[in-house]
Amino acid sequence: MNRDVGFFNFSVNKILTREQTILDQARIRLLYYGLWLAIIAVSALVVNIYLDHQYLLAFTTLILLVSFIILFKYLTFRPRWGIISHILLVMATVVNLTNVFITLQTVDIITAQIVLLIIIFSFYMLGQVSGMFYSLMNLIPVLLFLILEYDNNYVIGIKPMTIDESTIIIAVCANFILIIFMHSHFYTAFIKSMKQLRATAEERGNLNVELEKVIEKAEKSAQAKSEFLSIMSHEIRTPLNAVIGMGNLLMMGNPRPDQKDNLDILKFSANNLLALVNDVLDFNKIEAGKVVFENIKFKIPDLMQNVCGGLRLKAEEKELEFRVSIDNSLKNKIVIGDPTRLTQIIFNLISNAIKFTPSGNVWVNVKCVEDRHNIVNVNFSVKDTGIGIEKESLATIFEPFTQESISTTRQYGGTGLGLAIVKRLLELQGLHMEVQSTLGEGSEFSFDMEFPVSTEVAPVPEENDQPESVTAAIDSISQLRVLIAEDNMVNVMLMKKLFSKWGITPTIAENGERAIEMVQYGNFDIILMDLQMPVLNGFDAATEIRKMRDPRKANIPIIALTASALFDIKERVFNSGMNDYVSKPFKPDELKEKIQNLVATIS
Repeated sequence: MNRDVGFFNFSVNKILTREQTILDQARIRLLYYGLWLAIIAVSALVVNIYLDHQYLLAFTTLILLVSFIILFKYLTFRPRWGIISHILLVMATVVNLTNVFITLQTVDIITAQIVLLIIIFSFYMLGQVSGMFYSLMNLIPVLLFLILEYDNNYVIGIKPMTIDESTIIIAVCANFILIIFMHSHFYTAFIKSMKQLRATAEERGNLNVELEKVIEKAEKSAQAKSEFLSIMSHEIRTPLNAVIGMGNLLMMGNPRPDQKDNLDILKFSANNLLALVNDVLDFNKIEAGKVVFENIKFKIPDLMQNVCGGLRLKAEEKELEFRVSIDNSLKNKIVIGDPTRLTQIIFNLISNAIKFTPSGNVWVNVKCVEDRHNIVNVNFSVKDTGIGIEKESLATIFEPFTQESISTTRQYGGTGLGLAIVKRLLELQGLHMEVQSTLGEGSEFSFDMEFPVSTEVAPVPEENDQPESVTAAIDSISQLRVLIAEDNMVNVMLMKKLFSKWGITPTIAENGERAIEMVQYGNFDIILMDLQMPVLNGFDAATEIRKMRDPRKANIPIIALTASALFDIKERVFNSGMNDYVSKPFKPDELKEKIQNLVATIS
């Protein structure tokens, strides 16, 4: 409703608004022009009846005229068409039944027209329910009157009035004009509404087409982003593999103390660059919703020792006191969860604590909060005496690429992705990180995580507890016949030098097709397969090898070697028939262990 409309408004345009539907606007216009016509017609009736000396009927008609004028003014001031419609229908019903049963005591053409007007007006203005109600309120009494009159049973003590022909002509003409006007008006509104509906449908169709284009563009953009990250990951990891690999080889060669210092710096810088690349790729993987949590049996104390073992050296380099406390009740429990993601969370928290603690202590505490036999609730806490965090910054430190301040980034380095990755990984598991920090005094990060407990009893470690097959594999690793499918010459040189340390002379295939040929005409104990090679990639090559008729060749263990960062790389590796996966740059001990285990399993 337009609230700027004044009391003395008489314009229909001022009471119409854009918020109103086409049907509502048609109803308001119908009332506006219909009341004008009714006022003119009733005015003519008043004059004609008065001149006919029917003063009582003229007075009654005058009251009807005044009512129309009041409703018209109310409409132009407050266009509440629903209320006005009900009032008009009640008035019409009262007038109609009064004429039939009291005033005229007959059913004539005017009565039929009034009933028809009430039916049309009530359905058009108020809908089906109200339309049915007012229609029956007029039809049933009229039909009852006709039945009574037919049997000559309707007799009252009031003499019916007679109306002259001129009054009947005026009333009939006015009623026909109103009927025609209502039909014409709503037909026009119906056509206009259909056109608008068609235009809206076309507009929605165009919007859907545009939306599909935007979605397709977004999907292509996401795919391009994924492929870009994969390519950049491969291009960055490939030289990193050479740098870290050569550094490892030089460290294995018993360097002089001065050379060892330089190699430590080289290794530290390369590992930092690798950590930076991994953070960006991990965060992108998490944001894309490609993280799948595994359910693997592991022991929490073993995991914590593995994580804290390497980080303890970093803490000692900064002369920090590094303490690790693990609840004794967890030492003999084998839990089920995702050790890789838990390691990532703990590693990032401890790394941050060490990084932002110039001096003092770093405490790592693992406590069993609740033990329900089949489920344990474990609290992980990392506390430090570092620089602390301002209260205003606590809400932003978990945002990607965000640190407390620019000066913090410049002084301590980093991408600001560590805590963002931790938060996302916890949220994906329905967990929450608690932070307590005081500026200048330190911070504490903690979270609770539930683990199902395996019924398997944790084995007690014993000396020389290795299986005979594994021991034999370790002793005879220098006798292994290894095929390496790799197209990068730097990586080939690195692999040759690494395997020479283990007394192995590998065979090299420069692409997947050449690797298949060598397997067909040679005998190998294990294959190291790069995934991105010319002519034929590693996936297709592994698939073809698994199809070979000779079962010994078809079942050769294959380890995938790649620097790719595509999210579904592991799934594709196993689907193509390969046995395991090592990401470049790899750790020599990790690769050696995988080779030994696979060879021992097959043999």
